Amino acid sequence: MQLSATPYEERLTAPRSWWFISFLVGVSFALILLPFGTLPALGGLAGGTAAAAVVASSYGSQRIRLVGDSLIAGEAKIPVSALGESHVMDPEEARAWRTYKADVRAFLLLRAYIPTALRVEVTDPQDPTPYLYLSTRQPEALAAAIEEARTAGTAGTARTAQA
Repeated sequence: MQLSATPYEERLTAPRSWWFISFLVGVSFALILLPFGTLPALGGLAGGTAAAAVVASSYGSQRIRLVGDSLIAGEAKIPVSALGESHVMDPEEARAWRTYKADVRAFLLLRAYIPTALRVEVTDPQDPTPYLYLSTRQPEALAAAIEEARTAGTAGTARTAQA
């Protein structure tokens, strides 16, 4: 397995406001349980906050990685050789591609709290997916890493063919 020329990894973490909302969920559980006493209210505060924090953490645990010659985005894994052109999208264009321009066959790893994205064409004729839509905070860096990995894979294939 060939290592990527420019390793890339990004975790799409939930915004800070979601952690505050998790605490507010705990407070609401505490208020619900307050008529039963102080101890149940404290248990509601701790339990409600923990449960809401687990939900926020799991939603924000998706990763985008370049590992070897593959792009791993959430649960999808696709070889870099099957990827075509990358299109960096600003917030307005990203919104358009996740709403009215979206293709139902596309793979979408989107997080509404991340305004920018990268759209990567899929060139594999066996794959019905036309493109990958990846919410990312660093679309330029991801596009450059994919391009560098693709050219490194092409150069490695050419060397193998010559041998």
